Amino acid sequence: MANEKRGNPLDYFKGVGRELKRVRWPSRDQYLSSMAVVLVITILAGLILVLEDLAGQTLVEQLRNAFESLR
Repeated sequence: MANEKRGNPLDYFKGVGRELKRVRWPSRDQYLSSMAVVLVITILAGLILVLEDLAGQTLVEQLRNAFESLR
């Protein structure tokens, strides 16, 4: 490991540039439809988390009220 040859950082970034030119980028329509799917899923996940939080809060309040009378 001590004898590992380290490459030139410039060569690395040149290679990255070459690879980026080879990438098949999505069309505008593909990009927009994918973005719409991501946004819808994100919003739905957020709503589910909010509903779970409200349900948990309600459950904790009910348990607190039920056991408050035991004091």
